[in-house]
Amino acid sequence: MSYLLTHLVVELANNTTFLKVVILVGFGLGILIFGLSALGAPAVWNLDKSGSYECGFDPFEDARSRFDVRFYLVALLFIIFDLEVAFLFPLVGGIFPVGGLTGVVLFLTILTAGFVYEWGAGALQWS
Repeated sequence: MSYLLTHLVVELANNTTFLKVVILVGFGLGILIFGLSALGAPAVWNLDKSGSYECGFDPFEDARSRFDVRFYLVALLFIIFDLEVAFLFPLVGGIFPVGGLTGVVLFLTILTAGFVYEWGAGALQWS
């Protein structure tokens, strides 16, 4: 029995059968949970529930109205610079060699140059 289990584990580790099993179990579990929740949840439709909601007030205008693309630009810039700075977190309080310090200085220099470029291009101005 133990030999068969060991042989099965080795066989699964040597080919992609294990990956296929994990993917199938994951999709199957997702479909099962979704199906059970669709069958078990009450499906009572209500006009109030399907309407839009803004802090307890009726919406002032259509939610699909166009607005300035600069909102997207500022959000993307925030995400880019925030994620790039997150790469520095493992270096906090750590002792690293001169090559690591050079890499950090180069990284921060490129990050600062990108920020100065975006500032000069007017991406951060609202007028």
